[in-house]
Amino acid sequence: MLPGVRLVVLGKQGAGKGTQCVRLSHHYVVPHVSTGDMLRAAVKSGSLLGQKAREVMDSGELLGDDLIMEMVADRLSEPDCRARGFVLDGCPRTVGQAEALEALIAPVELDLVVDIEVPTSLVLRRLAGRRVCIDCGANYSVASPPRVNWTCDTCGGEVIQREDDTEDAIRRRLDLYERQTTPLIGWYTERGQLAKVNGIGSPDAVLGRVVRAIEHRRSHPHGGGRISPRQDPSSRGQAGKKRLSGSGSGGAVGRKGGEG
Repeated sequence: MLPGVRLVVLGKQGAGKGTQCVRLSHHYVVPHVSTGDMLRAAVKSGSLLGQKAREVMDSGELLGDDLIMEMVADRLSEPDCRARGFVLDGCPRTVGQAEALEALIAPVELDLVVDIEVPTSLVLRRLAGRRVCIDCGANYSVASPPRVNWTCDTCGGEVIQREDDTEDAIRRRLDLYERQTTPLIGWYTERGQLAKVNGIGSPDAVLGRVVRAIEHRRSHPHGGGRISPRQDPSSRGQAGKKRLSGSGSGGAVGRKGGEG
């Protein structure tokens, strides 16, 4: 049986991050902790945290580290995350958030931080064909639509093309991501916690690369680094509130998620 995992997944929009987070959560039988999903749920529920977040977003400002980490701390303190771990999607986005996460889960550490790499040209093509559920945020595409008439397979909501999925808007978001994430990647690289994984190929192929990176890290705790073609034959030729502890036993690969 597989042990659980404590994993952060990074990747620009359109890199397939959401798809891999869902698959990894099924593979290791741990929660997929998505800050985007939690934020949408908090705003929709009208909770105190959701009201704070809505006020910030309605003013046109970005959510601060304190608000994001309050939300993450609440989720990671729940029994399922404490028992087996988590796949964290959407956080950290800044070095400040990474430092707060490190303090939050101490004395345990992350197993790995995975950066899924794809060329910007491919991301632009993927995002131009992306479609999103307006209710739950599930991602689909023109090539992989929902089963019935652009109605979400998960919640039955309407699946649409986002108004900001234009090439200019996408490029602005990608530039912002690069500016935010470059210091974060350097921070995790200095700690030997980062693995860069080729995100080109089928979801199954990318999942295999990520799993191999995680198991390589567990076998070589001070390793990390890029997964090379020699380590990964399938890639050849392709361009705090509470302290957490514990790890358990695992399961099988799951079905579907969205591109993040």
